[in-house]
Amino acid sequence: MFFKRIRETALIASLAAVAGGAAIAQTEVKIGYALAPDSHYGVAAQKWQDVVEAETNGKFTFRHFPSSALGGEREVIEGLQLGTIEATIVSTGTLSNFVPETGVTDIPFLFRSLDHARRVLDGPIGQEILAKFDDAGMVAIAWGEQGFRHITNNRNAIETPEDLAGMKLRTMENPVHLSAFNALGSAPTPMAWPEVIGALQQGTIDGQENPLSVIVSVKLNEVQKYLTLSGHVYSPAMLLISKPFWEGLSDEDKAAFTKGASEASVAMRGFVDNVETSGVETLKERGMEVNTLSVEQKAALRASVESAYEGYYETYGKDLIDRISATE
Repeated sequence: MFFKRIRETALIASLAAVAGGAAIAQTEVKIGYALAPDSHYGVAAQKWQDVVEAETNGKFTFRHFPSSALGGEREVIEGLQLGTIEATIVSTGTLSNFVPETGVTDIPFLFRSLDHARRVLDGPIGQEILAKFDDAGMVAIAWGEQGFRHITNNRNAIETPEDLAGMKLRTMENPVHLSAFNALGSAPTPMAWPEVIGALQQGTIDGQENPLSVIVSVKLNEVQKYLTLSGHVYSPAMLLISKPFWEGLSDEDKAAFTKGASEASVAMRGFVDNVETSGVETLKERGMEVNTLSVEQKAALRASVESAYEGYYETYGKDLIDRISATE
């Protein structure tokens, strides 16, 4: 439905330009993202487009590249730096390679709930991190969201840390995640997202970890048997614009893109709220075996990654991590 809407929007814009003798020059905004148009990424991208086009009277037209059509997230981010791609909605997993401070959001068991995470990211700590992207050739406008990450695999249900021993789990190219899963005794395997489904089908890896919003939208139930609701890491996303593109905008246009990103973030969080309540039943209906960890079982997982926290304190500073934990 969203893909159809994108095509219709582009057609209407083209017809309007012809009808007006192309009197209104349009600027194309290429926006790339990893998931399908009907995912939380696609919903946010469409909202961003709708607001910008409305606020600028059609001065800008968005061209969507969903489902990693422009490459993996690293390639898209590099495109933003070069100015060959104007905008993206991207997970934070890869961003820590460009702005290291972003990695603090990926520390396991740091966020207590979605509300806690949103208060942190919308407050001073989150805004301080966004500001650091300026030096990396990008403009970080708003925090998006994916939800809490859970583990899927084809080997066995997970109830204790021992159940993870030696399990080949795909992770993002993220040192925070790698250290956590190493501490848990699994065999974390960094892999770009476009390669994951094939690797699961071929048995190159046993499983992966992602929020329900991703697990449902890409139908991981078709290649994974077990889902463990571990909630081990909160997974935000980010709405980014190329710095060269941004610097060419007027103040009014910048305000339109900022407003659009803000409303896109709200839409993305609304999608996550919905899938958090409906996603588990959807996956059960599709045939996945789902187990929920008890408070005690989750505490055992948390204790198993305790050894990794010393490294997190060294990298990000204990004061920052304590500030996040203390946010009410």
